[in-house]
Amino acid sequence: MLAWFRELNSKEKQAMGACFGGWTLDSFDLNMYSFVIPSVIAAWALTKGEAGVIGTVTLFVSSVGGWFAGALADRFGRVRMLQLMILWYAVFTFLCAFAQNFEQLFILRALHGFGFGGEWAAGAVLMGEVIRDKYRGRGVGMVQTGWAVGWGLSAIVYTLLYALLPEAIAWRALFAVGLLPGLLVFWIRRHIEESPIFLERRRQKPALGAAHVFSAFRRDHLWTTIKITVMVSGAQGAGYAVGIWMPEYLRTVRHISATGTGGFLLVQILGALIGFLIGTYLSDIIGRKWTFLWSAILTLIMIPIFMFAPINNFGLLLLGIPLNIAILMKFPPMGPFMTELYPTDVRGTGQGFCYNAGRAVGALFPAAVGFLAQRLPLGSAIVVFGVAASALMIVPLLFLPETRGRALEELEAAPVPAGAGRPLTAD
Repeated sequence: MLAWFRELNSKEKQAMGACFGGWTLDSFDLNMYSFVIPSVIAAWALTKGEAGVIGTVTLFVSSVGGWFAGALADRFGRVRMLQLMILWYAVFTFLCAFAQNFEQLFILRALHGFGFGGEWAAGAVLMGEVIRDKYRGRGVGMVQTGWAVGWGLSAIVYTLLYALLPEAIAWRALFAVGLLPGLLVFWIRRHIEESPIFLERRRQKPALGAAHVFSAFRRDHLWTTIKITVMVSGAQGAGYAVGIWMPEYLRTVRHISATGTGGFLLVQILGALIGFLIGTYLSDIIGRKWTFLWSAILTLIMIPIFMFAPINNFGLLLLGIPLNIAILMKFPPMGPFMTELYPTDVRGTGQGFCYNAGRAVGALFPAAVGFLAQRLPLGSAIVVFGVAASALMIVPLLFLPETRGRALEELEAAPVPAGAGRPLTAD
């Protein structure tokens, strides 16, 4: 199953290691907020809508961070921006431990979001360019499993801190631990080299103008950029509608304790890890588009089943595994898919904008869940927006090409037309 990994050279493996670490710790820092929502609501008498807005602003600002970090990665290099963005989000997660009110936490989580979005933009492009065409889907997809690992680590640390400390202190200690990812930067500086395709392109075309940040909106890329952004919006919206509100749902609707919620979420994270692995291999076996479609359809089905099935908490515990498989299997193909749609000069900007603008639109869904939950039961609010987001993802997929197996060198000669590519088949 991992025989392909042994065929990778040392540069490919080191790039995977750096991006896996960055993505793991990115997830570790981001998911902390979902665990502390009940605590900050209690500490500052926030409404669910206000708590949702803090989650939303993080994701919304990440779109700006991803867009600009992607453009800067096209200009100054993928590795340099990867280091800067990891350090950025680690510092601002740490500072969240000292927030004294809603306004301060809102600003600090917004600034955290800038680095959170930028890290993915730089790392995904680096991976897509370093890993050879044959293994790009599996390589980038395997790195994506770091999201589940980081989520699991945050759940473990949350459970330990809430078991050992009073809740009023534990949530601050959880944010303070978020500084640790910054240590990864020192390893990256020592071991990771810039991607050869980027260095060669810079030698041929050394300067990019200030207007480069808008390069993904040129006429030959605009339609592709719009479609990918809408697709990612649906994918992210469904994931955030469920993921950000899951701890609150378990504690207030299912009446599970704080430590019990941590254990409950670890089982769901197992489902997420399985989903990432399935998506990683399906991406190269049946193609990027079919993996996206199956994930969107299964997510649309599983969210109502999870929220409305008349089962006890143990049954719900088990049901969390297929729910998270469905939601998360769509993410491993996203990096390779976007890498294979943009030429080198535009790749960082295109991927950074599409993924993170989609994340920004998706970020509206947890806030919408919070406000709707003031009128409907929380489970019903999650279903409404989770299903809507999944349906939104499916529409643009019908008009996007299949890119499995595409060599990046093909993209340098001429732009890929928006409708070009393999037909939607599972061969």
